[in-house]
Amino acid sequence: MPRVAGVEAGQRHLNGPQTTGREYRNLSEPVHGMRCDRDVTVGMRDGIGLLADVHRPAGDGRFPALIAASPYPRQIQDLGAPMGFIEAGASDFWVPRGYAHVIANLRGTGGSGGTFGFFDAQERRDLHDLVEWAADQPWCDGRVGMIGISYFAMAQLEAAVERPAHLRAIFPVAVTTDLYEAAMHHGLFSSGFVTPFLAMVGLTSARSGRFWRNRFVDAVRDVLRTELLHKKFATMNGESSVTVLRAALKLHHDPHPWDDLWRAMAVEHPLRDAWWDERNLLPLLDRVEVPTYLGCDWQNVPLHLPSTFPAMRALTGAPVVRVAMLGESGLTWPWESLHVEALAWFDHWLKDRDTGILDGPPIRYWMPGADEWRTSHTWPPEDTGQLALSLRSDGTLGKGEGSPGERSFIVLGAGLGRSQSSDADPPTRLTWTSEPLPQTLDLVGDVEVELHAAATATDTAWIITLQDVAPDDTVVNVTAGWLRASLRRTDAHADAAAPLELPCRESEIVVPGSVTRYRIPLVTNARRFATGHSIRLVVTSDDQDRSTPAIMGFRHAPVGTSSRNSVHSSSRLVLSVADRRRRRNPEAGGST
Repeated sequence: MPRVAGVEAGQRHLNGPQTTGREYRNLSEPVHGMRCDRDVTVGMRDGIGLLADVHRPAGDGRFPALIAASPYPRQIQDLGAPMGFIEAGASDFWVPRGYAHVIANLRGTGGSGGTFGFFDAQERRDLHDLVEWAADQPWCDGRVGMIGISYFAMAQLEAAVERPAHLRAIFPVAVTTDLYEAAMHHGLFSSGFVTPFLAMVGLTSARSGRFWRNRFVDAVRDVLRTELLHKKFATMNGESSVTVLRAALKLHHDPHPWDDLWRAMAVEHPLRDAWWDERNLLPLLDRVEVPTYLGCDWQNVPLHLPSTFPAMRALTGAPVVRVAMLGESGLTWPWESLHVEALAWFDHWLKDRDTGILDGPPIRYWMPGADEWRTSHTWPPEDTGQLALSLRSDGTLGKGEGSPGERSFIVLGAGLGRSQSSDADPPTRLTWTSEPLPQTLDLVGDVEVELHAAATATDTAWIITLQDVAPDDTVVNVTAGWLRASLRRTDAHADAAAPLELPCRESEIVVPGSVTRYRIPLVTNARRFATGHSIRLVVTSDDQDRSTPAIMGFRHAPVGTSSRNSVHSSSRLVLSVADRRRRRNPEAGGST
């Protein structure tokens, strides 16, 4: 019997936090051997066949199935590499505990038939059929869950909105529900991630099963799973590593559909339109009728974190919704974190065990800086209020505007014939920094910048990063927000109490030299700013310069205009902050 993964002595140790700070009961024990049925064809309603590997308990018996589906190579999900493609979960954890782990390739990837549509309606129908196929197999007891992070998480909600009869529960941690939000960042193309991502999926999809299954790959797997090396991967972010795989862009891959999809995203659909609407699950989430466990890490600002809380609010038909927000290195690559938490979830819903997973408030979140688990019934928590800080003309953040004025920076387009910048140029970014805080300040919830600014071009970009600055000048990037200036129009019909939304469906030129009001949402977050630390805001219009902050290394294609941009002191940063006199009791679930 292969070595079992887990957290007990003698087991292959899993990286990352395994629970949200709680103990569980009545969990399935690892008592089964393992077998794998490779390259199983799963027929779709239109005759196309998807390929899947079925990892299941050895011998006879019927077990719940956990489906993990994505465009990534199913054959290497147990490779152990710290890559953003290894996200299906640990088969050697699930199978010994009495689950079939079905890892499938989506249409047009990994040998599956058809053409990859990238989060389109066809993909949703395929996932419905995949769930129903698994439920009908002789090794399945008819109860199906879904698992995996990132694209695997997206696939879970795609299936759930189609309401397959045998789907019982899902665990979509690190999910994206709206492809425009992930790829375009309010009109700014997230080229640092999307471009290498599509190239890598194109490259891997063209490789045969023989490429992934051979003695060399087996040897690599053995090396990567050695305890000392495996432990080093516990702090590596596999998704951010995609942004440095520039060499892959020079390798050949079939241009169809990968370059077609890239062109559609980067060039042909700059505004929200029917192409993007087909790839937006948010309006469909009220169709989900199964228990759903959401979550993310606070560092995943430019990719999955923006979808977490909108998804929570949109899941109005789900009987139970739970949320786990993780701190630094809370998600690991290969994905192995939260497996005990997920086991408590699936044992409850798929095996009728009383595990304690539903005890306490529905939201559990790690508070960076305070380094403790907290709980809440709502998001933001009920004990939060707003703190507004002005972007003063002297470069400080303060509660009052101070002396009225403005500050300017420059952004230059390409092809200007300059070999280097001039000392006479304004800076390429501006910062505003608060005085050292006299007491701790807990950011918990939404963040917005109201920018009163002028540009000399008819369009520009606003790229904003919120930072925590320690007394020794150590800087932590906390969260960020983005906006193409011409897409500044907000939803006039939105609920005033709801988070700010930017529809990005209409373009409106910027009047050069005119002071314009921009409302720019930063991605919701949580962090304790310690006593003596400062809050800093960085504003720029082009983040291609490597000295400019970019969380997870995700950078944007420039708008391309040359402009002198001026920010007026009437601009302000608005933070959701917790009442410092009240502290969370993680187990009681309330404030104390």
